[in-house]
Amino acid sequence: MNVEQIRKRVHDERKPFVIRLSDGRRFPILHQDFIAIGRHTVAVIDAEGYAVNIDPLHIVSLDDVKAKNGRK
Repeated sequence: MNVEQIRKRVHDERKPFVIRLSDGRRFPILHQDFIAIGRHTVAVIDAEGYAVNIDPLHIVSLDDVKAKNGRK
């Protein structure tokens, strides 16, 4: 995925979303403080507080987070 698309999603929309990877892993991004976007890598802070470096080529999609009541 293009890092500019990710950057736009983080900075322009400012809504929670989930990063889905080609290996099936999912990383929820609930706030823009939990993601850093470089030229060739994306760093995400996971649920345990550790940084995970992701190659943007492995990012399959950016999905909206559904609310607990089933709405987006």
